[in-house]
Amino acid sequence: MNEKDVAFASIRQLADLIKRKKISPVELTKIYLERLKKYGEKLGAVVTITEELALRQARQAEREIMAGKYRGLLHGIPFGVKDLLATKGIPTTWGAEPYRNQIFDYNATVVEKLYNAGAILVAKLAMVELAGGMGYDDADASFTGPGRTPWNLNYWSGGSSSGSGAAVAAGLVAFAIGSETSGSILTPSAFCGITGLRPTYGLVSRFGAMALSWTLDKLGPMCRSADDCGIVLSAIAGYDPKDETTIKFSFEYNRKTLPRKKPKIAVIKGTTEKAQPEVRKNFEDSLRVLAEFAELEYEVEFPDHPWGAVVSAIVDAEGASAFYDLILSGEISKLRNKRDKVGGYSMIQVTAVEYLNAMRLRKKMRKALEEFLSRYDAIVAPTRASVAYPIGVDFDKAYPGVGGGPALIPAGNLAGVPAICMPNGFGQNNLPTSIQFMGKALSEKTLIQIANAYQSRTDWHLKRPPIDD
Repeated sequence: MNEKDVAFASIRQLADLIKRKKISPVELTKIYLERLKKYGEKLGAVVTITEELALRQARQAEREIMAGKYRGLLHGIPFGVKDLLATKGIPTTWGAEPYRNQIFDYNATVVEKLYNAGAILVAKLAMVELAGGMGYDDADASFTGPGRTPWNLNYWSGGSSSGSGAAVAAGLVAFAIGSETSGSILTPSAFCGITGLRPTYGLVSRFGAMALSWTLDKLGPMCRSADDCGIVLSAIAGYDPKDETTIKFSFEYNRKTLPRKKPKIAVIKGTTEKAQPEVRKNFEDSLRVLAEFAELEYEVEFPDHPWGAVVSAIVDAEGASAFYDLILSGEISKLRNKRDKVGGYSMIQVTAVEYLNAMRLRKKMRKALEEFLSRYDAIVAPTRASVAYPIGVDFDKAYPGVGGGPALIPAGNLAGVPAICMPNGFGQNNLPTSIQFMGKALSEKTLIQIANAYQSRTDWHLKRPPIDD
């Protein structure tokens, strides 16, 4: 296996190479560090390369493994984290100019758990400033510049986990951690052609993570495959006394394709009506693959509620509270995106009445979605109606007439239920398209099994972008 093959290998493949002493953690770490240096800036994907720490951790992993103290599949595996997770002694910038020199003296729980699993931190990855909370409207919304998908550098890698998506897709890290408030794991995963998992709210601790919306924020893995997502999620999930929103639920993962009973999957009505033709065709092709191992129920009506409007009201109110001092100080003007410079001022105008009404509606809407999801093992839809947006064009002008359809991403986030997305083909300008599965709370294992079954029958997740050509 040459260095490029190694860079794009799965976690399980890398772990096997390390166990069989075909590659050492130090050698593997150096491969990723070189790729981060070569492509990180070009992709707008990296804030800080943590070379000194990474090599120290790699040498420690090597010593432990040689001594027979193997910690598991992540031992010696290099990763990156979205730069809203605290890392002791290393800048944590939140993608925003006002916080460019911010350093914490502790690690986020997710980072600590990955260290305990023996994983090696090689980079803090770029993100949309303040996780997009100020309402950005184009790709240039980080002090590191726009994130670029490695499939075509003139197109966006997606937000707000822009660097995590691009870095995994380009083979700069073995896996990454992203965050999602309303689409920030699924969108960059879709635009970069990787597999992303949004966990159930409370399954993964957010201690040490920047808060945008306390009742919506979630952290999750962004990887090459569903199997990789399961491996990483098993390392980072679990109750944390430092985060009172975490639930006492043990997530354990082993690679199993499917349960004995055929999974029942709902195909949501109208989900491709305003999608790009290539997105529609690839989705229909995916359904034929799913029909090989699952029972599909077509033309299923998704609960009709104001999902997007309620999510927006909650993000505005909670985001205004989280960044109240920044907004009032005027430091918001140092943000990069034109809308972000002023967006906070409208956010602080959201009244308590509006917020409380949104939270009351949320309770009813969550119940309606939970009842709907209880009838299926998963529901399926395209992750996004289009391929990645062109850089330099406002989002609402990128693909006129494209969009609409059931609001699965805001609905899933509002209810705090899990979803997994993965590549399922290519569309305009050789950009990836994506499919998503959403399920009821704590159904991650089932969603990963369905995704594993799909990926065992297709090879879209094995495709590599032309960045090395």
